[in-house]
Amino acid sequence: MQRDPQKNNNSTGQENKLFGTFFIAIAIAVAVASIFSEIIFLNKLPSYYNAVSWIGSFILTFIFLLYKERDILWSSLQSRMKNSIKWPMRAKIINGMCWAGPFAAIPLLPSLFPYLILAGIGSGNISTYLLLKKYGDVNNSKSNNNENNNSGAGREQIVVGLISLTAIPIVFEVHTGMLTAREDMAILLSRILISFAYAAGGIYAIMIKNKNNVNEGNTATSP
Repeated sequence: MQRDPQKNNNSTGQENKLFGTFFIAIAIAVAVASIFSEIIFLNKLPSYYNAVSWIGSFILTFIFLLYKERDILWSSLQSRMKNSIKWPMRAKIINGMCWAGPFAAIPLLPSLFPYLILAGIGSGNISTYLLLKKYGDVNNSKSNNNENNNSGAGREQIVVGLISLTAIPIVFEVHTGMLTAREDMAILLSRILISFAYAAGGIYAIMIKNKNNVNEGNTATSP
């Protein structure tokens, strides 16, 4: 049974838009929670306020931006997770180390927190994108895989990853410069840059969707 290419492109375009909105929601939640965390730190409020601010920021942002699309989003996330389950064991190990390694090192090297969190977000997103691209044909035929690669699905992750890794020397300059005495500013800056990275990735994903729609429209009107 042959699939309709236009229907497949529309589905991928909708997924790009959905993940774009998802990444923008993450960006907003991280930015809002980071600002509240800094306020809590400066006013020396109880530490559990941090947990409340982070959890509350994510819940409220996701309800506001993604509540109506929650079922579709969950289905798309499950689809990507099912694909990653079928990766070879070495790919799973690499991806797990890229995500968990830097975060696991934070308790051992707390002074490097701003860099480790950027390294975890950066290497995790880049490895996930590269592995999804390499093993994208696990659940799809070769032709479908080529269509998905060309659609740009998942490329928002490499945007997030590259910006996060590029931000490490920026935070280092701030941390070792005139703001050395304000370590909290380095942490705040790293979180704001992560927020910026996710926002850029989300906008990029939505732009891909819009570009695909324009190309489809041009194809449909061509003789």
